[in-house]
Amino acid sequence: MSVSLSRRSLLCSAAAWAGCAGFAAANAPTASVRPMLRPQPASIAPTTSTAPTAQAAQIIENTAPLKNGVIEGDLVLVGGGDPSLDTEGLAQLARQVKATGLREIRGRFLVWGGALPAIPQIDKDQPQHVGYNPSISGVALNYNRVFFEWKRSSSGYAITMDARSLNYRPDVQIARMAVAQRDTPVYTYTRRGNIDHWTVAQGALGNSGGRWLPVRRPALYAAEVFRTLVRAHGIVLPPEAEASSAPNAPTILAELRSAPLADLLREMLKYSTNLSAEMIGLASSQADGTSVPNLAASAKKMSRWAEQAGGVAGVGLVDHSGLGDASRLSPRALVALLQKAHADQNLRPLMKPFLLRDEKGRPKRNHPVQVAAKTGTLNFVSSLAGFATCQGGRDVVFAIFAANTQRRAAIPDDEKERPRGARAWNGRAKMLQGRLIEHWDQRFHA
Repeated sequence: MSVSLSRRSLLCSAAAWAGCAGFAAANAPTASVRPMLRPQPASIAPTTSTAPTAQAAQIIENTAPLKNGVIEGDLVLVGGGDPSLDTEGLAQLARQVKATGLREIRGRFLVWGGALPAIPQIDKDQPQHVGYNPSISGVALNYNRVFFEWKRSSSGYAITMDARSLNYRPDVQIARMAVAQRDTPVYTYTRRGNIDHWTVAQGALGNSGGRWLPVRRPALYAAEVFRTLVRAHGIVLPPEAEASSAPNAPTILAELRSAPLADLLREMLKYSTNLSAEMIGLASSQADGTSVPNLAASAKKMSRWAEQAGGVAGVGLVDHSGLGDASRLSPRALVALLQKAHADQNLRPLMKPFLLRDEKGRPKRNHPVQVAAKTGTLNFVSSLAGFATCQGGRDVVFAIFAANTQRRAAIPDDEKERPRGARAWNGRAKMLQGRLIEHWDQRFHA
């Protein structure tokens, strides 16, 4: 459907259910911006981040020479800030180590994740058990998540905690689960030493199932999995420990590089991977050689960069993923940044297509307006920002934010993962976004 210019007031009225709606659009080559309001941007923020261009690397280093299959020193797993490392990648690194002829080390097995600050979780207000809110370190494995699987047995439940991937399923000890005789809460978490201890309510388990849980000691998690993988090649390493600093003048024994940055960003934008946004954002903040102690400091630095790059004011990010709901960014400011990105031609190729829908919510695959955009979703918060090519070929940049902060604030703790009404609310937000884009198509096409 198309939306006539005379119905703009109806669009504003339609947004009233949201609690707060703001939007802006501009002809891409110009600065003719049509703004409203300034609510939460959700996970739109990563679309405008700057980032270093070098590929991140996971490195196995030794502090003494390898002679006759033996290292008379330490072996160190060094994380380079790659958010995409999975168990398949660690297995490849283990094969490289085997190929060197290593049989034994007589020092320590260390892991260093200090390329990025150690951060316990992205957003402290999220439920403890959600996999999209993991810890951050310079070493990441499986997006810093462990897979919890359960199956009913004759004696209760058989439970595994593992670092599974396509071809591997190594069990881990750094995260442990116990079934508790209760109905609520579904999960509890405590950390004792370096071990994550979880309990799950038996009343919430069916016959079988599984889910990803966050890992709170990601460097040690990756090191434990690597130790398991090299043991399969006959190399027995001592228990892992965290190094307090990077190795001094080491020798590189094996190295695994990440995909190019553009591929990491494309994946991040497609799947809204919070950890990727945070790690790339932190690395970007440190690209000038200065370190940042936490997400707040890094986001503040990114906010100042955005203001300077876009010639705007009032950018107030608290993280790089948009998971924290205290971030503030106006549609006008985001559109100004998208205009700059359009001029540079470096962002749109990374963004996924966004299909407009009919009144029943069905995608219109042959719609004449072509949209590439980043969605952003929190409970009762929905955002969309990106680029639209109108029917006449003109490019438009836009940003749409909708939020019902009252309903979000009223979510009970036991419903924070899936609050009642949030899915239907998000569906209406998506419909409003599509109608606004169609309205802008008519306005700018005219």
